[in-house]
Amino acid sequence: MSLLNLKLGHTGVVKSVSGDPKTKKFLFTLGCSEGEEITLVSVLAGNYIVGIKDSRYAIDKKMAGTIELE
Repeated sequence: MSLLNLKLGHTGVVKSVSGDPKTKKFLFTLGCSEGEEITLVSVLAGNYIVGIKDSRYAIDKKMAGTIELE
């Protein structure tokens, strides 16, 4: 299941991150790596607000689609 399919307020575990190396590296610097929990906080103007390791980040829809959850 993709992060795009996660319901607001729910938490999932990152299974994999696809996409180009630049996107993967960026998400890794945010703490989004395999086995980490990610929470979908809200969706605002096409941006996905996610919670990773006690921090919140805004990522665009394309980037959110590269995150696969268990």
